[in-house]
Amino acid sequence: MRYQIELFFTALGFFTRIPVPGWVPFSTERLNHAARYFPWVGLLVGAAGAAVFWLARQWLPASVSVILSMAATLRLTGAFHEDGWADACDGLGGGWDKAQALEIMKDSRIGSYGAAGLTLMLLAKAAALVEIAAHGSAAAISALVVAHSVSRFASTSLIHSLEYVRDDLSSKSKPLAHRLSSMELTIAAGGGVLPLLLLGPTEALGVGVAVAGVTLWAARLFVRRLGGYTGDCLGAAQQATELATYLGILIAWNSI
Repeated sequence: MRYQIELFFTALGFFTRIPVPGWVPFSTERLNHAARYFPWVGLLVGAAGAAVFWLARQWLPASVSVILSMAATLRLTGAFHEDGWADACDGLGGGWDKAQALEIMKDSRIGSYGAAGLTLMLLAKAAALVEIAAHGSAAAISALVVAHSVSRFASTSLIHSLEYVRDDLSSKSKPLAHRLSSMELTIAAGGGVLPLLLLGPTEALGVGVAVAGVTLWAARLFVRRLGGYTGDCLGAAQQATELATYLGILIAWNSI
């Protein structure tokens, strides 16, 4: 049990800016196995965003509360996944072949594709959450918790199913580049699937279909363009499936 707790804190320290206890040892091998708790970290991030939304909603309009909740999750994660989304937009948008795309994605500077993609992603998530919040604060709170956990499970599933394509040891996601065992994937699934209980059956179905569809599309795109995934691809998948979660809820409501 202590080992599992240490792995959770390892994942928490890697994927967020939350300080972890000093007694938690760090090693590349431990980080290898910490990906199983990626969705559970997302559960905490989503809960933090939901808490900020609820608190802000006591005095502020839903639109402002949504922006503040998004700002809180961005701060909590250091825009880790948003950075991956922007880099993936630049690489896949501007790269003509695999080598060029990977080189562009490694560049820390943001290009036109990345700037446009990041702006549109943030706007789309904010607009979707505002629409969800129009159905009540409880709906937005549930959506935030579900989206951050489910999207991270979707991203983790790519680690399990695709090949890591970077061969440079400098990549910050290189330690995560190993296939998850069945047990590790089950633990990750627990963190990604259990929060769906916060939704009604129709909303959960809408989220499941939307997230599965976007994950499969992303996997196909990454394999076709790159031959597998990179750390930036994982961030991009998380962002895309987070948005897919919000859209899945809205689609489910509109189909009733």
